[in-house]
Amino acid sequence: MKAGKLAPIYFLQGDEPYYIDLLSDYIEQQVLSESEKGFNQMVLYGKDAPMATILNQARRFPMMSERQVVLVKEAQEIPDLAKEEGKRLLESYVKNPLPSTILVFCHKYKTLDGRSALAKVLDKHAVVVTTKKLYDNQLPDWIEQHIKSTGNTVDPKAAYMLAEYIGNDLSRLANEVQKLLLNFSEKVKIDSAMVQKYVGISKEYNTFELQKALAVRDVVKANQIVQYFEGNPKSNPAILVIAFLFSYYSKLLLLHHQKAYHEGEVAKVLGMHPFVAKEYLPALRNYPPQKVVQNISWIHQADLQSKGIIGGSISDGQILKELVFKLMH
Repeated sequence: MKAGKLAPIYFLQGDEPYYIDLLSDYIEQQVLSESEKGFNQMVLYGKDAPMATILNQARRFPMMSERQVVLVKEAQEIPDLAKEEGKRLLESYVKNPLPSTILVFCHKYKTLDGRSALAKVLDKHAVVVTTKKLYDNQLPDWIEQHIKSTGNTVDPKAAYMLAEYIGNDLSRLANEVQKLLLNFSEKVKIDSAMVQKYVGISKEYNTFELQKALAVRDVVKANQIVQYFEGNPKSNPAILVIAFLFSYYSKLLLLHHQKAYHEGEVAKVLGMHPFVAKEYLPALRNYPPQKVVQNISWIHQADLQSKGIIGGSISDGQILKELVFKLMH
């Protein structure tokens, strides 16, 4: 695209909306000049645009411009995309598109059936981009590469903290990195202290410190952290803390299953930096496989309580206190 090589049709699909937004935003902002956009750029939304409406716009000729852009956002909601008539109309256009139109479908959270005739026609005649969610162990590397692309760097611990605290929502990760970098006028190396300060993670009371306290069975510290969570529910919602704990004990179960009891083995199995891997070693000693399985059961129960499925009117703070007690005893 940056080289000016633009295709008449882009079909952007998949589970990871970040890349779909990245590509569609570039087309929306960069392909036409501001003076050209008024007459030659159309943004449609799938829910309100049947296929015939979209293709009628695509068949228009540009006015005082070499090309026009038609963006179809939320294309997964086009009412007749899953119907034979809608598919037939799109197939016909894809085989013979108007060269002066750039037609972009933003088909989020879903993919077309690759065996369907429409998918095969698109694959042959259009640019199809399929995005997939990253696995949790891929996030630190993604964060490192993303920050590197801004001309800055990040240490492994800070990348791990961002990955664990925010999760695999790439849009939110990119936004948090951008907000963090706004605090610096020059290029920086992001460390864990910067993440704690600018991303809003309490230095002493956060899920990482809770993980450390649980690993070494530090009852006092774990209870202090949970007490802090109870007083700051917006920053530390129970449902996210529970999800974090499930991820942690699931990793311990995997390590026991793989008999990974040394730093290098842990790093290899979990796909993480050795400095993070070593923090799992005391937990592997303190939580044998049977206790890990039991703890996952307690976490499942707490998850149901936090969602109001069981437990009645018990508060989130009480749920977490009871859960942490059960995990360590």
